[in-house]
Amino acid sequence: MAYLPQYKLNYQDSAPVPQNTYAAQNALVPQNKAATPLRRENYRNPPSQYLGRDGRRPLSILTSDDSGLITQVRDTDRSHDHPRNATPISLKLILQAVEVIFSRVTKPDIHGNLLVPGTASVPTGAHAEALENHEKALHAKLSSFHDNYEIPISLFNAIFSELFCKSLTGEDANKTTMDILHLVQHYDWDEKVVLALGAFSVRDGEFWLVAQLYTTNVLAKAVGTLRELPEILERASTVLKSKFDAYNNLVNTVLKVTKCIVQLQEVRRDPHLTTELESTTSAANIPTAVYWTIRSIVIAASQLLGITGMGPDYVTESWELSSLSHKLENIHSHLQETLNRLHDIILKKKDDEALGAIEYILGTPHIDNTKTLRVLFYKDDQPALYDGYNKKRVDIDVLRRKVVILFLSGLGVAQENEYMIADQMNSEKRQFPTRPESQYEIVWVPIEDNWTEAIYEQFETLRNGMEWYSVFHPSVVSATVIRYIRSKWNFVKKPLLVVIDPQGKIVHTNAVHMMCVFGSAAYPFTNSREKLLWQEETWSMELLADSLDQSLVTWIQEGKLICLYGGEDITWIRDFTRAARTVALEAKIQLELLYVGKSKAKEQKLKSIMRILEEEKLSHVLDWNFIWFFWIRLESMWQSKGQQLKNELLSSSHLRDTDSFSLRNDPVLKGIISLLSFRSSERGWAVIGTGSSMSKANGEHMLRSLREYAAWEIKRREIGFTPALNEYLAGVYKSAPHHCTSLMLPATGLMPETVACAECGRLMERYTMFRCCTD
Repeated sequence: MAYLPQYKLNYQDSAPVPQNTYAAQNALVPQNKAATPLRRENYRNPPSQYLGRDGRRPLSILTSDDSGLITQVRDTDRSHDHPRNATPISLKLILQAVEVIFSRVTKPDIHGNLLVPGTASVPTGAHAEALENHEKALHAKLSSFHDNYEIPISLFNAIFSELFCKSLTGEDANKTTMDILHLVQHYDWDEKVVLALGAFSVRDGEFWLVAQLYTTNVLAKAVGTLRELPEILERASTVLKSKFDAYNNLVNTVLKVTKCIVQLQEVRRDPHLTTELESTTSAANIPTAVYWTIRSIVIAASQLLGITGMGPDYVTESWELSSLSHKLENIHSHLQETLNRLHDIILKKKDDEALGAIEYILGTPHIDNTKTLRVLFYKDDQPALYDGYNKKRVDIDVLRRKVVILFLSGLGVAQENEYMIADQMNSEKRQFPTRPESQYEIVWVPIEDNWTEAIYEQFETLRNGMEWYSVFHPSVVSATVIRYIRSKWNFVKKPLLVVIDPQGKIVHTNAVHMMCVFGSAAYPFTNSREKLLWQEETWSMELLADSLDQSLVTWIQEGKLICLYGGEDITWIRDFTRAARTVALEAKIQLELLYVGKSKAKEQKLKSIMRILEEEKLSHVLDWNFIWFFWIRLESMWQSKGQQLKNELLSSSHLRDTDSFSLRNDPVLKGIISLLSFRSSERGWAVIGTGSSMSKANGEHMLRSLREYAAWEIKRREIGFTPALNEYLAGVYKSAPHHCTSLMLPATGLMPETVACAECGRLMERYTMFRCCTD
């Protein structure tokens, strides 16, 4: 077999060419040999100054500055001046065909069976099934091509000639690469590299097609015999195996970089990517990648000729191909990083657009709430909700034209106060289903960061135990909707009750506090309804004791003096209740005492005190199940009333004016803060009054004032019981040597810059506290 001279990869093949000419050859060859290609014997023993300690060429030659060369590469581009008669191509078609070729000729099971003719074995079992499925997949991919696509055959032939004919003359790889870039100058960057790879894959595929059919097809056997196929395959499996493996690795890397270039060009055409972002992140890198990819194809074509026709002495060294593969891997890594960054930018822009669309739909009234609900809940046209009361899957149409309350929470919701409030509201609604204020539905929407199998099982358990609606599956709520919930409704950990009106508009982003304070009277749970309710309220016993105990309603109607008190000091409780009853007898006043416990008290200790009160008949006792509600409702008053003041300040542009948020001018907030400051007291506290006339103080001062009733009895006859008591308490505050009052407020809503002490009126010091539990 005659061997033609084979072009060898010179040292400069992986380095940039001098800027003055892209046709320069052997740039790194000593001066006396610069005009002629390196001979084989010199190639196999390169000068020592180009080798590292391990005898291999330094990688710095492969990674030197490409700027001068890339300027020349860019100058070849005429893609913006695309001629009208240029053949339109389908990148998808060509790239899919290339992938089919390479996947078929580089698989180990194929080469392992065909490298030595006559030794092929028939696959059996699972291996045979896998091969059959692989073949079906390839056929399906090829069958998906449309007949109206055209392949630029003349251009393929021209590129093919550059790749496989000029290599035989020993032409410089850079020169061949630049010539190919001139051939494809009117095509875009991704089209340039795909065309070059397509032309190369034809030659690669034709050889291995004959190799695969050699033992079974007469025509293939005849062609293979004339091409000395057995000898070529034997060398490929023995003396040239390492070089063939390096060739395969290079080809696979070329394909990987090519696909990345195509993807990057597609992303750059995305309308969500602005010109500024696109130009600064990707455009400068693509010409570099295209040049080195086509240059690698040129080297691969030379290697393919050496393996399949020139003989082992004309095959490029494995380490050179590996070095080139390494450079391409670095290019691919950089392109992939850029691609990921651009994908993130596009995804964020798409998410922002989706968020804007969601915000518009949720903020705009519609004919009914169906459109809003379908934005929030969607599951492949399947029923998205679960009816906890009837235990079945239902469509969102069950919520049409109703007030819908979205209960947003994590999976620890059963331990939250918001859950108890929602449960109480739902129970009342079920009890009186025909009332106008019962025409609403609650939908639980669980939000978790990481859904595991265990967490999903917990979700199902909670869902099946609820009597209101919930999402049927967490996937019903998309990631974009969850992002909207977190960013627009400020959901972090605490549950929220977001209200949607019958027309699908969001009318309250957290109605739990108004529900807790006003109950069903808050229907339809809008911001305007909350504002109206507070405008009608004053600081009174009716507001403070509403819905706590049926006896309270009767006492208020009868005009009795009511005393709410709390604490855990049983000695003070005994002294206080006896002193209060004594004063009531002396003043001939009907007084009712009701013990309301202590905020976040220990259950065992509190129940022990309640038992003593009942056994010794010291006072009435609030039901254990309502003690927590008294204190939570008090906090909700702070949250709800504070939010209303915040909204008023925002609308009047006085948010920075702290005097406009003076608690001294708002009797409701002043009274709420007083009781919230009392809740931390171990000794006790008390509120006495009827209607809007009330007295409040800590346990020590209230007990002292009652014991000294004789000192203000005359004043009581003149102005009334609670006004006289308040006047006397003011003197007690001034004469007290020292007192310490603390106040803990939830860090939500509008926080006051200053708070006056509920007892002495002095400004309190401000501290910050972080708490991880509710004990």
